[in-house]
Amino acid sequence: MIKKILLALAVALPMCAWAQSAKFGVVDPEAIIPGMAEYVDAQNQFAEASKTFETEYAKIQEEFKAKYEEFQKVMSDTATPQTIKDRRAQEIQELNQKAEQFAQTAQQELARKQQQLMAPVQEKMINAIKAVGAEGGFTMIFPLGTAAYTSADVIDVTPLVKAKLGVKDTPAAK
Repeated sequence: MIKKILLALAVALPMCAWAQSAKFGVVDPEAIIPGMAEYVDAQNQFAEASKTFETEYAKIQEEFKAKYEEFQKVMSDTATPQTIKDRRAQEIQELNQKAEQFAQTAQQELARKQQQLMAPVQEKMINAIKAVGAEGGFTMIFPLGTAAYTSADVIDVTPLVKAKLGVKDTPAAK
């Protein structure tokens, strides 16, 4: 019996010591990312790519509008044979399908572009969080708002990560 108690104490004591020395932190990525220069560059590149797709889509819409107006004239002309009317209706349907397909492709491409542009930004922030964690001796750093409860002992490391990245407080981030 005494051996069991000693064994239980031998197992429990290191756990108790670890629990008392644990240091936890929280970080608010949403307060950090908008202030990063890489984020601003990524947003500018994304806006350029988006504008390119918008310009092309506007051209497609203009072409569709012109064809549709022509289609309406042909449909209202009683002298136009039905086969020509049918062909024009098919052209309108095809143009509409092309416009929808382009919109879907553009949306997918823009999502891929945004992910590609944001990956280095997120990686840099994660590396800064890891560095702050290692330098500060933190056991774990959690994203702000993920825990159901946060005690007063948990340290907000957002300012430390901002300092590590050289991010200045912006009026929106305060």
